[in-house]
Amino acid sequence: MGSDFPYLYSYSRAEARRLGQVQMHKDSFYQNVCCARAIEQAIRDCFNEADGHLSKDCAQSVLEQFGFMRVNFVLANSLKEFEKSICRHLVSGETYQWGRETFVPEDGSCNRYYVVDTAASMLEAFVKQARDAYQALGLFGPEHCVGAMDEPEYEGKVLVLRPDALRESCWNPRSQLWLGEGGFGCSPHARGQAVYAVCLGDREQTRWNRSDFIGVLDEQYLPDWAREKLEEIRGPQQERGGMTM
Repeated sequence: MGSDFPYLYSYSRAEARRLGQVQMHKDSFYQNVCCARAIEQAIRDCFNEADGHLSKDCAQSVLEQFGFMRVNFVLANSLKEFEKSICRHLVSGETYQWGRETFVPEDGSCNRYYVVDTAASMLEAFVKQARDAYQALGLFGPEHCVGAMDEPEYEGKVLVLRPDALRESCWNPRSQLWLGEGGFGCSPHARGQAVYAVCLGDREQTRWNRSDFIGVLDEQYLPDWAREKLEEIRGPQQERGGMTM
C-alpha cells in the first residue's frame, strides 16, 4: 500500500464514552460504514453475469482506499452478523473462522450499519480475494516463530513485529524483523515491557513493548538478506564485546 489510512478504533461506543474517546469512535464508525458501502459497490461493478463470479481484482480497489485493517474489520463484522442469520450455512466454516481472527466488539445497533449487504457467495468470494492479497504481502506470522509468545528471552534474538504495530505503508517483511538489544521486556518474567531493538531492514533503533512482537523468528525462515544484515549488526557488537573481556 502506498499510503496510510484513518485510525481504526476497535472498541465499542460504550467503551469510548468511558475512555473519553467518543469522537475517535465516531470517526472510525463513519469510515467503517463507507468501507462497507464501497465493498458493496465493488461487488456490483465486478460481478460477471456470464459466469457468476467476481473479477479477480475486485477487492484491490477497496483495499487501496481503506487498507487491510479496516477491510478485514468490516468483513469480520459482516461474517459475524451473517452467522446469526438463517442463511448462515451458505458460508463455509473456514471463512467464519477467518473472520473470528479479527476482534469486532458488540456495539449495539452500530454493528449492523457496516454489514456488507450482498449474497453469501459474493461475500465469501470477496473475503477470499482480500485474504489472497494479504498473503501476497509475504508477512511473517505466528507460524514462523518458535516457542510460546510469553516464554522466549528476546535479547539477542531476531523478533517478528506484529503488522498492526506498523503503519500499513510499512507492511513488508523487511519492516517486521528486529534484533532485540535489551530492556526489561526482553525477559518473559520481568514486570517492565520495554524492548529496545534494531530493525534488520533499515537499521532503525527504537523502543517497543514486548506485546508488539509476535515472537522469536524460527531460524529456518530467516531470509538471506536478513542474515547478512544480522552479521553486519552483530559484527561491531562482538568486537566491542571482545575488547571489554
